[in-house]
Amino acid sequence: MKQLIAALALGLAVTTSPAAAQEVTLRLHQFLPETSFVPAQILNPWIAAVEEASGGRIAIEHYPSMQLGGKPGDLVDQAVDGVVDVIWTLPGYTPGRFPRAEVFELPFLVEDAEAASAAFWEMAQGPLAPDFADLHLLGTWVHGPGVIHANKRIAAPGDIAGLRLRGPSRVTTKLLEELGATAVGMPVPAVPEALSKGTIDGALLPWEVSASLKVGEIVHHHTEFAGPSIYTATFILAMNRDAYDALPEDLQAALDSVSGAGFSAHAGKVQQAEDIPSRAFAAGLGNEIVTIPADEIPLWETAAAPVVAGWIAEADKAGIDGAGLLDQARAAIAAHRN
Repeated sequence: MKQLIAALALGLAVTTSPAAAQEVTLRLHQFLPETSFVPAQILNPWIAAVEEASGGRIAIEHYPSMQLGGKPGDLVDQAVDGVVDVIWTLPGYTPGRFPRAEVFELPFLVEDAEAASAAFWEMAQGPLAPDFADLHLLGTWVHGPGVIHANKRIAAPGDIAGLRLRGPSRVTTKLLEELGATAVGMPVPAVPEALSKGTIDGALLPWEVSASLKVGEIVHHHTEFAGPSIYTATFILAMNRDAYDALPEDLQAALDSVSGAGFSAHAGKVQQAEDIPSRAFAAGLGNEIVTIPADEIPLWETAAAPVVAGWIAEADKAGIDGAGLLDQARAAIAAHRN
């Protein structure tokens, strides 16, 4: 009953003017402060684009930092159940719910976020589509190359053993465990406090978000990779399907015109571009940045191989062609890089 009341209170609001033009208010809910990079530089510009494309007939109310209640892992259900209209989240925050989309989280797959984001959108319309059957997707993307931020120097796979490291998704925590770490799953907002208290020894994050979280002021060693990165997290901007279907066709067209393939690729590109100043910030603090050269990455790939094999085996057991999805993801990323 409480959920129903919340849905009625927070759901799609539609009114009709004398000219019979429908005015729609959508509520977007997400987990980061509005001043963080993705909300400020990707979500808010998208909101403005939607409002412009609709001639002001769609208004989007942006609720950051889980202001409408719940935890980051609740966002998918909030959208599916109609408690909110639009969400931005990581599929990895709901482990096991998006088994096909996990292919883009596998280690040493992504180097170029723009190409991978375009590939993610393309596959979300095809072989990954069953994962998103309960949602209307507006955007799918990945961040730039993942980085290990820790309280000790990490230059080889064995250096990870014994550390307590934060991972953003099921695939990434399995990778950390395979490398001998104690994996700790937690949403991004919890990372600074956990690092400060010593609850974790480090975290896997892209450069982009590390500066806003002040990670480099807490731990002083960073390990990046000259090529495909050790991990990638995926993001979705998604809408309650009934709310989308309730829109008149012209407003659906307006919403779609600023969403989808182009928006997804752009979001990945913009997010990776922010890696540059954030990396410079860490360097300016005098922190150590270890760059794993291309000729050493095969050592890491070998160490990570059981995670990839395990994921494929799990997918196969669930009736999903894991190896086929991985081959398709690699081919789609390569195609979008050309």
